Amino acid sequence: MVAGPQAGRRVVLRRWTKNDLDAFADLNSDPQVMATIGPMMDRDASAHFLQRIDRHFDDHGFGLWCVDVEGEAVGFCGLMVPWFRDGVEIGWRLRSQWWGNGFASEAARCVLAYAFAEKPDGLGFDEVISFTAETNTRSQRVMEAIGMSRVADGDFDHPGVPESSPLRPHVLYQLPVGRYGSMS
Repeated sequence: MVAGPQAGRRVVLRRWTKNDLDAFADLNSDPQVMATIGPMMDRDASAHFLQRIDRHFDDHGFGLWCVDVEGEAVGFCGLMVPWFRDGVEIGWRLRSQWWGNGFASEAARCVLAYAFAEKPDGLGFDEVISFTAETNTRSQRVMEAIGMSRVADGDFDHPGVPESSPLRPHVLYQLPVGRYGSMS
């Protein structure tokens, strides 16, 4: 199994531990965080989500790393294989008190460097995608800050979100390795 992305200037990306459950549950029950993502999760749902993250690492060799700032788990950033479409998605979620400091962008840049680095030091991906609810302008700003571009005809209704939800309309962003390489 590959090691994972390198640390940034202020963030460390690491695997989640059982000791991180309180911070993870806090993240997933924060109304500000979940307003553009979906229903808030209780502690049990967060524990189940951590188990799914571990399984994803086991199955794919990558997943959602814990974003650690000075020893505190502030959120996650990483790569997932969407269940409903082709591709590998980069995503992030930070506790709201950590917003506005560039931590999501810094963590995402570390993940992208790892995703596009040639094997065995990285994953050697050709492209990374990201998507979010149309209303999630914060995540869209991160996508743009890390060099992703919105796919002109890529908007879609997320199949896992109820039809009546204002979070169902999603936007799609992508970053091919060639454009990533030209950004360096």
